Amino acid sequence: MVAQLEIDSVLVAGRGPAACAVVSACTRLGVKAVAVHSESERSARHVRLADDAVLLGPAPASESYLAVDRIVEAARRSGVRAVLPVPPALAGNARLAAAVAAAGLLWVGPDPDVLERLGGDGVEPASERGLLAWVTADGLRFATPVARDRAAGIARVSWTPQDWTAEGVLALAPTARRLAEVGWRGLVTVGIAPHGELAEVAAGFSLDIAVLERAHGVDAVELALSSAGGGEREPAGRDPRAAVAAQLRSTLPPGTAGRVTGRLPGSDGGPDADGVELVAVSGYAPGDRLDGWYDALLATVSAAGPDPQAVAGALSGVLSGLPDMGLPHDGAEVSAVLERLAAGSSVPAP
Repeated sequence: MVAQLEIDSVLVAGRGPAACAVVSACTRLGVKAVAVHSESERSARHVRLADDAVLLGPAPASESYLAVDRIVEAARRSGVRAVLPVPPALAGNARLAAAVAAAGLLWVGPDPDVLERLGGDGVEPASERGLLAWVTADGLRFATPVARDRAAGIARVSWTPQDWTAEGVLALAPTARRLAEVGWRGLVTVGIAPHGELAEVAAGFSLDIAVLERAHGVDAVELALSSAGGGEREPAGRDPRAAVAAQLRSTLPPGTAGRVTGRLPGSDGGPDADGVELVAVSGYAPGDRLDGWYDALLATVSAAGPDPQAVAGALSGVLSGLPDMGLPHDGAEVSAVLERLAAGSSVPAP
């Protein structure tokens, strides 16, 4: 599919577990993935996984991972066909999108003018309720409701509400239906306000996107590249299932570096004994240094199964049984949220 769209190479603009997941997906799809990195992450896991890598600049994110001009120049030097932004901070950057287009490259995401109006702030939605979808010219595909548990404004656990797959029809806010009309194309993560209207709209690969992938059995990178390549042939999915995603973060004080000495969740997949399909993606391997310059996200774990309780229970087992990894982390806190969800709590306590 992707080869038919003539997207054979992309610059993966991002780092950490999300970039590792995107690079791995590109490999599965037969697309050359070129990573970017700062001076302090020359041997980071996302760099090791990629086919090639380009140095952006010094360690501070403003001079490397978030530097628009350096990202575009890296894409030019690498000879890729497209730029695939990973975090919402980049995927929602209208200036970056415009600069990529001006350089004659494909931008994997909504057009700059659409981002300017709807998602230009690059904020990952953290509202307690939300919606995920792949937006095409024909409307929203794989639309998935999502609920979230937050910590300090960051969504740490996301899941599909109880019985949404059995209801058959997903009620969409009128403003959500208009996303296609205003020109949004590709993946979208939406926050929904208490009155039912859209609170936040974001592009890129948020934590929630793993919920969409697990729920429908699709590859989000394939969807994003399909939209960018000018084709929107819907890939074969499956009947929706309940899905849950959680993220594991280091609790080192901000600015403090550390080193991973034990194995993180990652590179695991397949159904367990209860029919829960689990995927874990880590941004680090034993021996890797966690640089104090950046976000402390260590790994993302997501799964699909017959109901949210069973899925949450499986994920809790993964995060509660972690061996010593040389770093303090919030696995116990996240596992506690998952255990409440597994026990049938519709809205986990803060």
